[in-house]
Amino acid sequence: MTVRIGAKGQVVIPKAIRDRVGLHPGDEVDFELRDDMVVLIARNRPATLGGRFAGSGMAGRLLEDRGREPR
Repeated sequence: MTVRIGAKGQVVIPKAIRDRVGLHPGDEVDFELRDDMVVLIARNRPATLGGRFAGSGMAGRLLEDRGREPR
C-alpha cells in the first residue's frame, strides 16, 4: 500500500494494517531505521491495574471486551 506524506510529515496507517496488528487510537508505535528503510513497530502494551485489581486479569478482559465493540 502506498500513502502520501502530508504537509506536516504525517502519514495515515491504512485501516487494513491497523486492524491486522490491532492498533487503536492512543496506541504507541516506534520508528526504526534499517539501512534505507523506515520500519514502523507496533507497541501494544496491555493496560496494568494496581491496588485490589492487580493480578485479577480484569484489564485484559476489559480490553478484549472493548475490542469487540463496533467502531
